[in-house]
Amino acid sequence: MKALKKLISCLAVMTFIYACKGDSVATDSTSNIGRGGSMARFTIAKDYLYIVDNQSLKVFRITEPENPISVKRVPLNTVVETIFPFEGHLLVGTQTGMFIFSISDPENPSRISTYSHVVSCDPVVADGNYAYVTLRSGTNCNRGINALDVVDIRDMTNPQLLKSYPMQNPHGLGVDGNLLFVTEGNHGLKVFDKTNPNDLKLIKTFQDFTAFDVIPESDVLIITGKQGIYQYSYNAQNELKLLSKIPIES
Repeated sequence: MKALKKLISCLAVMTFIYACKGDSVATDSTSNIGRGGSMARFTIAKDYLYIVDNQSLKVFRITEPENPISVKRVPLNTVVETIFPFEGHLLVGTQTGMFIFSISDPENPSRISTYSHVVSCDPVVADGNYAYVTLRSGTNCNRGINALDVVDIRDMTNPQLLKSYPMQNPHGLGVDGNLLFVTEGNHGLKVFDKTNPNDLKLIKTFQDFTAFDVIPESDVLIITGKQGIYQYSYNAQNELKLLSKIPIES
């Protein structure tokens, strides 16, 4: 139990670091959804903590934060990459596709559909009627390709590919209004206008830094990169201004 409490504490600290403007738990008071990046491996929804390890989804009840209770482990039988909460669902990114789980019964996540693709790394975010999935080649992603998939999720039980866009080496991504931010590793950060998901428009590319993941909210970006964690402000002219940096020693 001490080890689990230590894990919860570490996760809380990590959430605080990655959360926009220090808002470590949900900005949406109606859903109590934890706020994290697209590469997060844990999330909080109401009184439950959901964690993905290499091949499973784990559920903890945290009604008493000092006494978290493990309630379930769901085997996924594939290499799991990320987890993202969305409107009473969990979008789980794996190397073979995106799994959609309903958490209407929070202690018993139920897989309701799968969006499959070739073997590739698979961060995912969602907004409105669409999910945005990055597919990336690399050492741990086998036969991966480099692309951004837009998936129609109006019917959560039957996700459909709307369009795929070629990318250089996409990592994490985030959405804010009509803007879609995609990190491209050593190639920096790309900003798209997603007004029409079937015709994304590249607005600007920033190549001054290495970017792995991004959390946008209220005109502030938190970007993780090779050298540290950056906080930038951005405006309607798509200008970035560095606000702060937490360096990471190699």
